[in-house]
Amino acid sequence: MHELSIVMSIVDIASEQVREHDADYVERIELEIGSLAGIEPQALEFAWEAAVPDTVLEKAVRNIHYLPARARCAACSQEFELQQLFDPCPHCGEYFSDLLQGKELRIKTMTLIGKEEPTPSN
Repeated sequence: MHELSIVMSIVDIASEQVREHDADYVERIELEIGSLAGIEPQALEFAWEAAVPDTVLEKAVRNIHYLPARARCAACSQEFELQQLFDPCPHCGEYFSDLLQGKELRIKTMTLIGKEEPTPSN
């Protein structure tokens, strides 16, 4: 299951950002995942539940945007949605196209919560 290694990489990136910005943890994280990225949503959920406890992402609200695959036909230049990588153009039937979107796997945003300053006692 490569989803576990993906989640571990996300944890590593989040931990690095928390260290760099002297924060405590991640409050919110948004991911973008293309429909052709080879990520199984249920496997990702399982991996997330297994890998995130006791990390900077433990309290994070996770929002995942699944992006449809889009291509531009090399013959007629029409843009269209793909279900599979080598789907033909629905306008002219050509099989050669340029993939515009669909293989993404990225952290779109991450909200960090900073360290709380101790209140001075009088």
